Amino acid sequence: MLIVLSLVFTIGYAQEDFKTNEIQTLFSNQKSLGFYGGFSMGYSQIDGKDALVSGGRMALIFNHATAVGIAGYGFVNDFDTYRWIDESEVRHSIAGGYGGIFIEPILGGLKPIHVAFPVLFGVGGAGLVRHYTPGFWDNPYYDSAEGDFFFIVEPAVELEFNLAKFFRTAATLSYRHTSNIELTGMDENVLNGLHFGLTFKFGKF
Repeated sequence: MLIVLSLVFTIGYAQEDFKTNEIQTLFSNQKSLGFYGGFSMGYSQIDGKDALVSGGRMALIFNHATAVGIAGYGFVNDFDTYRWIDESEVRHSIAGGYGGIFIEPILGGLKPIHVAFPVLFGVGGAGLVRHYTPGFWDNPYYDSAEGDFFFIVEPAVELEFNLAKFFRTAATLSYRHTSNIELTGMDENVLNGLHFGLTFKFGKF
């Protein structure tokens, strides 16, 4: 599906080129090669708790229609740890990260407002972290309990705004889908879920 989408978008731009009544070649000067680097911040829910997701990506952009690159993200849920926890209570949070390669078909990349469909394929790791307080006046104590690795596919849709020739921002909606994760007391699909975020891109588009 990704290959088909990329071909459709590339063919769409090729049809516009034919309107110039000039034959385009593989090495034509009118072919475009761009690039960008960006960072993102977002919100998700992991194990039913609020989670912060942040990261970055770098990519090459081919003919304004398809970007290919690498990306990496980190996440943590239940990060409000500075609150009283009874000595008999142990609370858990999940933290980790993932990264890999992505392909990003772009529809109408030269328009002020357009859409893109990045899909990430990668690997990652998640750790189950214990939080408990040994005394009333002590800060919470952190103890890394266990961890596991996973594979991930994360398709997304982005509504992108061209704010300047070198700067774009995008509202992102994605869905994380991972292989089964083994963490004590957690569902094997605990990381699966929606992610809402903002991405800021700088480069030659």
